[in-house]
Amino acid sequence: MTKETVGFIGLGHMGGPMAGRLADAGYPLIAFDAAGTQERLPAGATAGASVEDVAARADTILLSLPNGSVSKTVCGQIASAANRRVQTVVDLSTIGSPAARDCARMLGEVGAAYVDAPVSGGVGGARAGTLALMVAAEPSVFERMKPLLSTIGKHLFHMGNEPGQGQTMKLLNNFLAATALAATSEALIFGAANGLDLAQMIEVLNASSGRNTATADKFPKSVVTGTYDYGFAAALMAKDVSLYLESVEATGVAHEIGATVAELWRRFSEACPGQDFTYIHKYLSEQYGS
Repeated sequence: MTKETVGFIGLGHMGGPMAGRLADAGYPLIAFDAAGTQERLPAGATAGASVEDVAARADTILLSLPNGSVSKTVCGQIASAANRRVQTVVDLSTIGSPAARDCARMLGEVGAAYVDAPVSGGVGGARAGTLALMVAAEPSVFERMKPLLSTIGKHLFHMGNEPGQGQTMKLLNNFLAATALAATSEALIFGAANGLDLAQMIEVLNASSGRNTATADKFPKSVVTGTYDYGFAAALMAKDVSLYLESVEATGVAHEIGATVAELWRRFSEACPGQDFTYIHKYLSEQYGS
């Protein structure tokens, strides 16, 4: 059975590996990246000349973009493209609920479906196809997209029918991940200041009640090694936690911890532009002379 033609827009740290998995799975793939397509193009994919070109040649388009402003611009370009062929747009980006709703409205006005489907699992998960996808879409659209999405993700969760519900889940997930990483950094700096060994502290925590995603994964891979190269930018985490805080404030629920964590990540991101998010351990160490 011939597979549908898939478009992919955004070939960065996450988008490139996801697009590569689709090409490796045999999907006819047309990809475009405003920062330069040819040098980022996965093997087996065809380069699109523009967003509009991809929209005219693909049945389904997947987006992996840095923020809501870019997603809205791209969705607007897709909606207004001449000779538009695409009928479904799957947004894998973390953009916040208002932006997701705006994208859905723009595409809905021209009869195209919008699927709110942010991902979690990092660059390693994107390469291995083990990502978690938090999908908000009509049930029939979710079922139709399952074979395609299963190529890039191992865990597909249908969060609801309304655009923005996938974003809500992703933002609360990233808030918890950001809190765990920051809190673990503070705790281990305290231990080191009292003569404890970093690697041994991680070993103890992972056998104890303090175990979390930072101790189990991020610290062993990127902090104990001193490489600070997990593959997720501090600026992106700061953006995600800021979006979380905006959302909880708008919802009117508790956010005291959220406000504190968002402010910490804002300061860190501004002080250390271009750094990996695991570098927050180094930042806090230097802030307090450890």
